[in-house]
Amino acid sequence: MTDWSPRTKAVHAGTRRSQYGEVSEAIFMTQGFVYDTAEQAEARFIESGEDEYIYARYGNPTVRMFEDRIAALEGTQDAFATASGMAAVNGALSSMLAAGDHVVSSRALFGSCLYILEDVLARYGVKVTFVDGTDLDAWRDAVRDDTKAVFLETVANPTLEVIDLKAVAEIAHAKGASVIVDNVFATPVFGHAVRDGADVVVYSATKHIDGQGRCLGGVICGTKEFVRKVAEPYLKHTGGALSPFNAWVMLKGLETVHLRCAAQAETALTVARALEGHPKLVNVAYPHLPSHPQYAAAKRQMDQGGTVIALDIKGGKEEAFRFLNALKIVTISNNLGDSKSLVTHPATTTHQRLSDNQRKSLGISDGLVRMSIGLEDTNDVLADIKGALDMI
Repeated sequence: MTDWSPRTKAVHAGTRRSQYGEVSEAIFMTQGFVYDTAEQAEARFIESGEDEYIYARYGNPTVRMFEDRIAALEGTQDAFATASGMAAVNGALSSMLAAGDHVVSSRALFGSCLYILEDVLARYGVKVTFVDGTDLDAWRDAVRDDTKAVFLETVANPTLEVIDLKAVAEIAHAKGASVIVDNVFATPVFGHAVRDGADVVVYSATKHIDGQGRCLGGVICGTKEFVRKVAEPYLKHTGGALSPFNAWVMLKGLETVHLRCAAQAETALTVARALEGHPKLVNVAYPHLPSHPQYAAAKRQMDQGGTVIALDIKGGKEEAFRFLNALKIVTISNNLGDSKSLVTHPATTTHQRLSDNQRKSLGISDGLVRMSIGLEDTNDVLADIKGALDMI
């Protein structure tokens, strides 16, 4: 399997077949498992072998197939599947940190990620320093000899700021700190986080991996030592396990993830290019537009520019709402990575709990809208967006 291309791994890696020889992966929809003898039960609780299971919160054959497949695709030794993307972020951070530990994080993050760092971890005595993720000197100044980990989104939600992961990883590793990245916007198809220095990679599988708006899910990818000795004990005892049915949906999603993401990114780039300079827009942000401030880093780190565009609409919230309400194909929803094109207004949805000053510091204006491009015809999507802009 190590010689297979990523597209082949996304279809076949991790497959386990029952005695019936099914083609499509089986759903083992059970919360518990039986033992032939009391002695076997005792032995399994001491140490479970390969394909030996105790309880669905600890592991399940369908879930294990998904974990093996995404680890093979991501290029890590192992993975642990979680109930949601935020369960993965929380699990990766909380499992390795203790009171008094120091973390350095980029400031531009999804609202729930900020909550975990600012509220949850701080509540338990973890010290967090936030920096401008695009300023390498800021990382150098903030990462200390006692820094336990750094955390960042390789492409920030919702402003699409791109962080030079390789450079930040070198800074962190020089001080002995682990590098944890949320790679959702870069996707497991376009991003190469492990190659660029990440130690732990988390995904909201709800996004591109499912990619069709059906299920919640998340995953933590890393070394076998971290996944099984650090993350797994925390997650299996705190209950963040992925259900077998959702794991099966994610397996099916992985079979088409390359095709879907490539088509979506191609449309996203076409739309971004067509909208640049539009008189109703302050700015168009897309990682593979030459006008993007971190264009060079985005080209190094991502094979394509991703599926998300950020539009800053003139006239602030009032005109942004007028734009959203005029769309006919693109649907208002705060999800992303879906086969349907979706759009949201971060200042009043995903980042609404932040103060005006916090949003301003992150570049989230009242006119900013985040648009996730789907699988519709490119010309139809572009016509819909332009038609809605005409209504401003």
